[in-house]
Amino acid sequence: MIIESLFLLSAFAVCKYYQESVGNSFLLSILIAFFLGTTMFFIGKNALPNISKREGSVIVTSVWFAFSIIGTIPFFHSGTIGSFTNAFFETMSGFTTTGASILTDIESLPKSMLYWRSLTQWIGGLGIIVISLALLPLFGFSGVQLFSSETPGPTKEKLHPRITETAKRLFGIYLFLTLTCVGFLKLGGMNWFDSICQTFSTVATGGFSTKQTSIAHWDNAFIQYAIILFMFLGGINFNLYYFGLIGKVKKVWKNEELRHYFYIILFTSLFIFVSLLLTNIQHTDNFLQFEKTFRTALFHVTSILTTTGYATTDYMLWIPFAWITLLLLMFCGGCAGSTSGGIKIVRILIVFKYCYQEFKRMIHPHAVIPIRYNNEIVKNETIIRIMTFVLLYFAIIAIGCLFLASQGMDFVESVGGIVACLSGTGISIGSIGPAESYAFVPDSCKWFLSFIMLVGRLELYTILLIFTPVFWKKQ
Repeated sequence: MIIESLFLLSAFAVCKYYQESVGNSFLLSILIAFFLGTTMFFIGKNALPNISKREGSVIVTSVWFAFSIIGTIPFFHSGTIGSFTNAFFETMSGFTTTGASILTDIESLPKSMLYWRSLTQWIGGLGIIVISLALLPLFGFSGVQLFSSETPGPTKEKLHPRITETAKRLFGIYLFLTLTCVGFLKLGGMNWFDSICQTFSTVATGGFSTKQTSIAHWDNAFIQYAIILFMFLGGINFNLYYFGLIGKVKKVWKNEELRHYFYIILFTSLFIFVSLLLTNIQHTDNFLQFEKTFRTALFHVTSILTTTGYATTDYMLWIPFAWITLLLLMFCGGCAGSTSGGIKIVRILIVFKYCYQEFKRMIHPHAVIPIRYNNEIVKNETIIRIMTFVLLYFAIIAIGCLFLASQGMDFVESVGGIVACLSGTGISIGSIGPAESYAFVPDSCKWFLSFIMLVGRLELYTILLIFTPVFWKKQ
């Protein structure tokens, strides 16, 4: 919360720079965050150093919820977003990098509010706890449980024996990508403000834009290709960057998840590109229009697979094959250990390998056929955990669809809404596609979807574990 007050202070500085009238709202948020943070710090500084798995889950969930409540104050107190429900939904969508928005006139917001809105995604992209461990190692205990409760993916690979050093390395890579992306967008013709805000959302694979028409506002090939590049980079496991920097290039290229991530983007983009050509949805009378059609397909595939949620056109006007393909990509998500949401490619790979293994066992029932990932045998407990995760993922989608439908949303909206918020894509299909917003969604559904965003961002178990009876039983 102390760190959040510092981030809010930067938004207050932007407010003063543009001489806007919402400064008091940021000051109020800063004071509340700093006061609560320092108070709790001194109350708990003599606490026991050990953190169990249960305590880690409670701390991480509480931190994300507290961050979102305080982050809501500037929007609600200033009247920028008049409804507290809408303000909380927008803030939770930011911190979880979902990108689902209730705004119907984004450009009417003060620049400082747009800055704060994008900054919430940058903070949530790498993770509040990871950033905290990197910037404020004031705790006298190991942060392993906090790190493992938040970091996405079936395995947690530390880059250093000390968890704070791991967090610092991840944060350093994240900061480098951020600064580089700002430079590219500025070079492409964006002003400094838009470059910074769009970078926050792009590197975090969040999807918030400073323009109502999203990236379509900049009909510029260089800018769109730059955003494609950094969405792609944001969807890669950050550990691989570190291995590349220290010279372990073979380990990077031999990573199965990275290779399949690249192939999925390449071949799906080609399929959608061909479908657009065959249906004449995009006119291709000359090379420039031909290139733009390919860029449109590549942009949306990368945006959806990395769960960023940017758009340059309304893909609901495409043939069903194209936008249903995008819907399937929402389930998939990017690489584990990235800023992307979704199931993650590594889990899908292992599920398919397990299914193929079962076919082999039917032919050779007595054979011992281990599942390998990156040339290493995958433990049975890891396979069970992954299969359980996938089953639970689809169970949440089914239950979520029933709840949303019970509140008056139709079938397409229910499916699209729950998938978009659980996977962190934000935009989806139907009336919550790229040309629309969540403004029409009932308040009860907004609160439910806010919860679903947090469940998806923290990889299901961290939050759902708290709601199980066994969690509260004494050890």
